[in-house]
Amino acid sequence: MSLNILIVEGNIPKDSEVFIRAAGASASVNLKNLVLKIEPNSNVKIINPGIDDETKEALEFINQYHGIIFSGGAMRINDLTDEIKKHINFASNCFNHKKKILAICWGLQVCSTAAGGRVTSGKNGAHIGIASSVEINKEGQKNLIYKNKKIKFTTPAFNFDEVCEIPEGATLLSSDKVNKVMCVYFKSGNSEIWGLQYHPDYEYYQMINLSNERKDQMIANKYFKDKSDFENHINYIKDEDKKLDFENRTCEVKNWLNYIK
Repeated sequence: MSLNILIVEGNIPKDSEVFIRAAGASASVNLKNLVLKIEPNSNVKIINPGIDDETKEALEFINQYHGIIFSGGAMRINDLTDEIKKHINFASNCFNHKKKILAICWGLQVCSTAAGGRVTSGKNGAHIGIASSVEINKEGQKNLIYKNKKIKFTTPAFNFDEVCEIPEGATLLSSDKVNKVMCVYFKSGNSEIWGLQYHPDYEYYQMINLSNERKDQMIANKYFKDKSDFENHINYIKDEDKKLDFENRTCEVKNWLNYIK
């Protein structure tokens, strides 16, 4: 079966340039590459909610897609710029249709906000390239998204904000010491949504490159004491990279793709 997948880019063009330079691809193209690696016969369409013609066309033909993926991105949702409002509005419009949605990092925050949840700056800090010891709870262990996933895992992640209030009726599936909401499942309108605060779509070397792009800014904002503290963190990510295998890193995406067939 050939899957038709719509991927929603989470960055404005300026931020996409950083992702391309550091990670080798925009957030949406990186996701597309992973989808095609898992399901080579898929047909993947990418749109940016900031471009009105693209969202209009996507909504017009939305019934042809088996599923929708909202990618990560660098915006902060409570800035509520016109661009951000367009992302939230597009998610709300998607919910009017019977769709299966995977929402990653920024995508989780967009979809949670569109469904009535709330996002705030991380109370316990940020994930800088990595999330350590994410633990799947009992509800998560029963959910299809975590089939064949280790109950406790360390994974690529990069976020300064967190979902502080999940949508009404949502089910929390996993947490770590930094963010209580690391994975959540909820329904909104006619859609069902799986939201991940971390990145099964990225490799650690990409997270390291993105971290290096933001190093000076993060040190200035006190996420690290100094350059030495930052380098120690990067070395920790490099050590974890030796332990992470492709199947365990990406199984949430694989499970979701299997579900929408």
